[in-house]
Amino acid sequence: MSAPTAPEANAGFDRLLAELRPKLHRYCARMTGSVIDGEDVVQEAILKAIEARGEAGALANPEGWLFRIAHNAALDFLRKRARQEAMRSEEDPDMIADRASPADIRLAAAASMRTFMRLPPAQRSSIILMDVLGYSLEEIGGVTDLSTPAIKASLHRGRARLAKLAREADDAPARRLPESERALLAAYVDRFNARDFDGVRDMLGEEVRLELVGRTKLTGRSDVSRYFTNYSKISDWRLVLGSVEGRAAILVRDPGDPAGRPVYFMLLQWVAGSVVDIRDFRHARYVTEGAELQALD
Repeated sequence: MSAPTAPEANAGFDRLLAELRPKLHRYCARMTGSVIDGEDVVQEAILKAIEARGEAGALANPEGWLFRIAHNAALDFLRKRARQEAMRSEEDPDMIADRASPADIRLAAAASMRTFMRLPPAQRSSIILMDVLGYSLEEIGGVTDLSTPAIKASLHRGRARLAKLAREADDAPARRLPESERALLAAYVDRFNARDFDGVRDMLGEEVRLELVGRTKLTGRSDVSRYFTNYSKISDWRLVLGSVEGRAAILVRDPGDPAGRPVYFMLLQWVAGSVVDIRDFRHARYVTEGAELQALD
C-alpha cells in the first residue's frame, strides 16, 4: 500500500482534530476550571498542533501527541493566571492501585469545574485523564511527562481530596448580572426571538467581531450581518437571558424542549451600548458539558 499523499495526510489530520475536539475540551475545561477558558486553550493547542505538524513527521500516536500539546497549553494558561502549584509527591507508588474503581469514576465525572480547580495541577490532570477520559498510566505519562510513581501518587491524593470535597456543601455565592448589562442582553434576546434581525443589526458596532466557534470568524458590521440572515432561515432555537459560569450570556434552547437544558450559548461584549464581540457556540455544543448555566427568564 502506497503512503498517503500530502493532501490526504492533511485531510486525515483535519478529521482527527474534529473528532478529538470535544474530548480535548473535556480535558482543558476541567484543567482550567471553565468551559469558556477550556475552549480558548483548545483553540490555542490546535493552532500549535497545525504549526508543528510539518516538523513532527510520522506520528505513532497522534491522539497522544495532541493531548500532550493541549496539556502543555493548559499549564501555560494556568501559569499566566498564577495558579500553578507544586507538582510533588512522597507517596509509595507500590501501595497505590493503578486503576480507578467505579466509585472513583462516578466521583470524577460528577465533580464540578470549581471542584477540580481545588486540586493541584498534577492531581487534576491525572484524574481527568484516567477517571474521566479512561487513559492508562502509560498514556498519562506520555501526555504529562510525569513518571508512573508520580502519576500513581497524584491519583491517590487527588481521589482522596475529591472524596472529601464531595462531602462539603457548595457554598459558592450566587452571582447577579449588573442591571445595565442585563437590560442590553434582554433587548438583544427579545429582538432575536421576534426575528427582528434588522433591529438586532442596529445594536452592532461598526467593527463588531463574530466568532462562530469551530467554523468561522468575521469582522465588521456588513460581514457579520450575514450571520443573522442564516439564523432567519432556521427555527431550531429560542434564546433565553442567562449566565455561564456567572458571566452574562444568552442561552439557546430547543423549542421542542423548552424546559430542557440549553443546548448551546452565545457570549456578547458591549462598548457604549453597542455589541462589539459575539461568540456563538452553535457548532461547539460540547462546550456546554459540565458548564454552570443559569437561565434568568
